[in-house]
Amino acid sequence: MTATGTPHDPAPPAQEIRFLRAGDGVRLAYAVHGEGPPLVNVACWLSHLQFDWESPVWRHLLEDLGSFTTLVRYDERGSGLSDWQIADYSLDARVNDLESVVDQLGLGRVALLGMSQGGPVAIAYAARHPERVSHLVLLGTQDRGPLTARLSAERMVEFETMVNLIRIGWARENPVFRRVFTSLFIPAATDEQVRWFDDLQRMSTSTENAVRMWVERAKVNVAPLLPQVRAPTLVFHAINDQAIGFGAGRRVARGIPGARFVPLESDNHILLRDEPAWGRFVDEVRDFLAHDAARIESGLDLVRAGLSVRELEVLRLAAEGRTNLEIGDALTLSVRTVERHLSNAYDKLGVSGKAARVAAVARVVAHAGAVPGTDTG
Repeated sequence: MTATGTPHDPAPPAQEIRFLRAGDGVRLAYAVHGEGPPLVNVACWLSHLQFDWESPVWRHLLEDLGSFTTLVRYDERGSGLSDWQIADYSLDARVNDLESVVDQLGLGRVALLGMSQGGPVAIAYAARHPERVSHLVLLGTQDRGPLTARLSAERMVEFETMVNLIRIGWARENPVFRRVFTSLFIPAATDEQVRWFDDLQRMSTSTENAVRMWVERAKVNVAPLLPQVRAPTLVFHAINDQAIGFGAGRRVARGIPGARFVPLESDNHILLRDEPAWGRFVDEVRDFLAHDAARIESGLDLVRAGLSVRELEVLRLAAEGRTNLEIGDALTLSVRTVERHLSNAYDKLGVSGKAARVAAVARVVAHAGAVPGTDTG
């Protein structure tokens, strides 16, 4: 059954996994699947693009959101299929990674889904790039971590205990230490879901990376950025969330101008398939995105084609009527390189012949919007 109680449709088409390089050279894995306007799921704790596809904890999210959006996911730096040897786990680095993913898609505006600790990244991006965000959906998130305020002695011991649980038990076959985190995130899970999430944590990243991620998240503070968010915003929070308290979600909603707050009847930080809160979430998100779907839909072939930022730039200049020589001068490229970018772009879009190529260029101009000049492909 789906979240809304109807029989499952046939399994969605397999995701397409690709790679890109972030601004600091880190290689990130990202995946695209589904049909509809683009929704970028901001990486959170923890992900593995292939393992999530098979998981009873995450598969319903992929199926249900992919039924009405083109869902874009990526593994955070230091986890999943992305590079694990990382020097910087700061908020700025994670926002820059999101910038690289959105730029790679080649669409001017996208909707963002910020769950848990992906929320501050989505908030920071929306504040920095209001012209690039059509909608902002936040679930179970907060605007600041525990280390941004003076903690009581008890709270500090609690924080240090969680860090030590990661250090001691993350890589062990026995999941007893990781089970503490599983119990916080999905206290109402079935035995199968518990086992999958226990395994997901160990498979997704190393002990050292998990420690550094946990500590860096605790330092995040995007509270000053909340008033700068201009995108229509929908904030969800489970009433009995054990990982991030309900008050944190309410505070985020109060801080973003015009945001709508939707309390969910759930004990889970990660909403599970069979609980009513999941159906409520899916229905609300579908309605929230629906009015923008038609405008964006016809530009989605650019996402699936995997055009690089440089290819999009070359196409845009071609649309302005510039010759290959003029495009090369504008982008500091040789004519031969310009021709290669155009040929690659047309091949990816599956077009041939002059008329089809003109139409492809027009589609890029109509739907892709402005993209920065750095080639992250």
